[in-house]
Amino acid sequence: MNLDQLAEQIKVWAKELGFQKVGICDIDLSEHEAALQDWLDKGYHGEMDWMARHGMMRARPDELHPGTVRVISARMDYLPPEAQFASNLNDTTQAYISRYALGRDYHKLVRNQLKKLGQKIEQEVEGLDYRPFVDSAPILERPLAQKAGLGWTGKHSLILDKESGSWFFLGELLVNIPLPVDTPSVDECGKCTACITSCPTGAIIEEGIVDARKCISYLTIEFDGIIPEEFRKPMGNRIYGCDDCQLVCPWNRHAEVSIQKDFHRRDDFQDSDLVQLASWDETTFLKKMEGSAIRRIGHQQWLRNLFIAMGNAPYQQRIVDTLEGSLGKSELLDVHILWALEQQSQQLPTGTSKVASKKQRLIRIVEKGLPRDA
Repeated sequence: MNLDQLAEQIKVWAKELGFQKVGICDIDLSEHEAALQDWLDKGYHGEMDWMARHGMMRARPDELHPGTVRVISARMDYLPPEAQFASNLNDTTQAYISRYALGRDYHKLVRNQLKKLGQKIEQEVEGLDYRPFVDSAPILERPLAQKAGLGWTGKHSLILDKESGSWFFLGELLVNIPLPVDTPSVDECGKCTACITSCPTGAIIEEGIVDARKCISYLTIEFDGIIPEEFRKPMGNRIYGCDDCQLVCPWNRHAEVSIQKDFHRRDDFQDSDLVQLASWDETTFLKKMEGSAIRRIGHQQWLRNLFIAMGNAPYQQRIVDTLEGSLGKSELLDVHILWALEQQSQQLPTGTSKVASKKQRLIRIVEKGLPRDA
């Protein structure tokens, strides 16, 4: 099989393995190095130290895996059926979880399929050396995907495809064979700035540049400390990730539902009531989140995010009871619980002695508690 035939066959095999689109590119990402270094120098990566630790290796695939001359970039759609975006975000007594995390953790699934693709190529190419990656190594997967023709980098920094929007995962197979490369994608965003203007925290500070320190996905997933007060209200009921910049993107009108059942909503999220989710102890959380990307944030961070959402929910006595009952277990959690109690107290109307008594009680709890940003 010659290399042109092999490249076409790779795309056939990839679709058989569940990928919706595959492209091939060379490994030259030198044009992205200056922008990457500037992004790191400005601290936009927040506390994700691993992003800075590897330096420019992210833009040099052959340093990551010596001998690499081509990257096979693959896309797998994840949009679940009955995504319920608007209804879930509007009902603030319900937790909003980014749609990519409603099903099974994609890392192993996508990586395993890439490995199978490598094994199929290996049967045709003697001496093939390959290595699959899915968010598992310091590599600029989005520039590679654009170079391989999978889509262009939108103003929200995600890869966009004209026919499928952005609801998909990316994975890479690094190989040591000089396959023919595909035509890079060109920018199709035009003058649209919907993603920038709709970001709840203003995290998209320039076209294609995200300050992770302001991003709700970063704050709820990657950041394990005290969430700055300025971001708590904008978080709303988003307890794991945020899809807002994708929701408003016109290209996502064309996105198709994933045929991969592992990415469909798991039963434990059919009822995402805030109080119900906060009732899980650590053992229950770990059990219910087996096979989920959410499991890695841990129980304390899960509760922290839920307590902030409770502060943004309409006043309910059961929410107040849950918050009060959770005080004293963790200083980090107490900071967010006390803030949430204060938000609940502010929603109580005045006018009756019973309501006034409840309000004063909540205020006393907050006043006796930890300082807001201790």
